[in-house]
Amino acid sequence: MILLDKPYISEFLLETLERNRIPVINTKIVAELASDRNLQLVSEAEAVANYNGNDASILYTNSENSISWIENNLQHCSLPATIKLFKNKILFRDLIKDMYPGYFYKGVTIDLIDKLDVSGHTFPFIIKPAVGFFSLGVYKVEHLEEWPETVNTIKKEIELISDLYPPEVLHTGEFIIEECIYGDEFAIDCYFNKDGKPVVLNIMKHIFSSGKDVNDRVYITSKDIIESYLHSITEFLYEIGKRASLRNFPAHVEVRINDEGVVAPIEVNPLRFGGWCSTPDLAWYAFGINLYEYLFQQKTPDWNTILTGKENLVFSNIVLNNSTGTEGKNIRLFNYDKLLSDFEKPLELRKADFKKFPIFGFLFCETRIENMDELYQILMSDLTEYLE
Repeated sequence: MILLDKPYISEFLLETLERNRIPVINTKIVAELASDRNLQLVSEAEAVANYNGNDASILYTNSENSISWIENNLQHCSLPATIKLFKNKILFRDLIKDMYPGYFYKGVTIDLIDKLDVSGHTFPFIIKPAVGFFSLGVYKVEHLEEWPETVNTIKKEIELISDLYPPEVLHTGEFIIEECIYGDEFAIDCYFNKDGKPVVLNIMKHIFSSGKDVNDRVYITSKDIIESYLHSITEFLYEIGKRASLRNFPAHVEVRINDEGVVAPIEVNPLRFGGWCSTPDLAWYAFGINLYEYLFQQKTPDWNTILTGKENLVFSNIVLNNSTGTEGKNIRLFNYDKLLSDFEKPLELRKADFKKFPIFGFLFCETRIENMDELYQILMSDLTEYLE
């Protein structure tokens, strides 16, 4: 079954649901956002009865906004507790702490953050909401002198973002402070099958503009990335799945891999792939594979075949987060045509309501390796050149 919810349902996902007749739980959101589609609807009562009577069934959601529905309706099975284990970064660190002995982390509530003495902490460190989404409220503190200003910035941002998502998705009342994890960052779309075996569906490298950068801007995938990291990431996921007893469980996982090849987790996002239907659509553009079909049909990618002919190409998901310094409500126009002209092969532009969300949209591109400069230019940009 699938739970559809705001803020966005892609056309690719809707077409997949129609074609495969995947059961869709008939919530009010479905009636609001997809009433004109030929979906295989099941009532909420029927969905609850089916899932509570069969924990082995597969449940996927395009948006973490639906976590509250799961908590309210599926409390008689283990799924809500499993979701909480991963959504709360403190609980997740507790789960894996013996895998990384000596790793520092601690929780702090927002009302005590002013009084927190961090002089004894190891710098640099990361502070972010214990329950978070989309790099909102995430900051890297390099030196003790930066701490007071970081606290002030966090409080200002909370005023802007606290009402964007439900508390199950973004909760700004509690933060986690943890030491920096070094290495290249990757995002993985995967699922754990009925036997608990992890199946990797895509690996995307998250590239940054600087060591201080913590934003979601550019994710890339390629033949080289898949082939280089498939084995080590699969082994890591197997350990996570074993500890959490995962079965029929889709996830979007973020890790870092250092020069020695050690895979260290950042977070596990339960029951979904990339937010705003972004990374599943990227996999289709890059490799011609439909992640939703792979999940519900329990298929494993034949990477040797899929990657044939993909040499010398990089496929990117560009997150057009509002880094302009101007609130969306004060922006009249974002010049999407100018944006598209800066890339050699745009595949899809997905616009967002930037007056409501701190994002202008998503852009999927195909880029020749020798033309990677176009990705680094958008990575370094604050996007003000596209404002009118």
